[in-house]
Amino acid sequence: MNEKTLDHIVELKGVTKTYHRGRERIEVLKQLDLEIETGEFAALMGPSGSGKTTLLNLIGGLDHPSAGEIHVSGQRIERLGSRALAKWRSNHIGFIFQFYNLMPVLTAQRNVELPLLLKKMSSKERRDRAMTALEIVGLTDRAKHLPRELSGGQEQRVAIARAIVSDPDLLLADEPTGDLDRDTAGDILELLQTLNTRHGKTILMVTHDPAAADRAGRIVHMDKGRLLEEAA
Repeated sequence: MNEKTLDHIVELKGVTKTYHRGRERIEVLKQLDLEIETGEFAALMGPSGSGKTTLLNLIGGLDHPSAGEIHVSGQRIERLGSRALAKWRSNHIGFIFQFYNLMPVLTAQRNVELPLLLKKMSSKERRDRAMTALEIVGLTDRAKHLPRELSGGQEQRVAIARAIVSDPDLLLADEPTGDLDRDTAGDILELLQTLNTRHGKTILMVTHDPAAADRAGRIVHMDKGRLLEEAA
């Protein structure tokens, strides 16, 4: 059966990821075992090239492992086909990226609505849910602004609103403060903590910044495709 206990929202067993470059075989992840508890805020750290983003992409269903099992939100996702995986992803995962990935010709509200276009709902319901998400991140007064009219911190808040608008089980954040100054980064990290503690969102965040990682409840270190762990 695919259904798993949700005490652990993420469970990886023996996950390996290998790429081939010509005749060269590159093993990016090596027999990884990892569990993330429901409601946890975990930070993933490691040097460039250690496999952090690859691991995040596997957990989010953006890539497939070469071997091993990946259980997320009660589903063994590496067995899903592309169409089923896309539907699963839209219901369970929210992505937050370093460079926001907002559509420049759409307002903040319209950017937040984008994930809802995959769901059967009226335009009013999409608008209402987008405004609720913008309220959570403190940007209802910027709903009609285009990305170019926003600061970097505001753009990232819009991106976070977009990530939570579908009420996903798991937020995957890849260097969410990497393009921000220290004060603005602190505001974004405080928002992520609020989403975790007040709204019950499980968060896995990739970061190079020890100060950012310290905001998490647990730090997991990667090195050369393997995991080491320490308490935050």
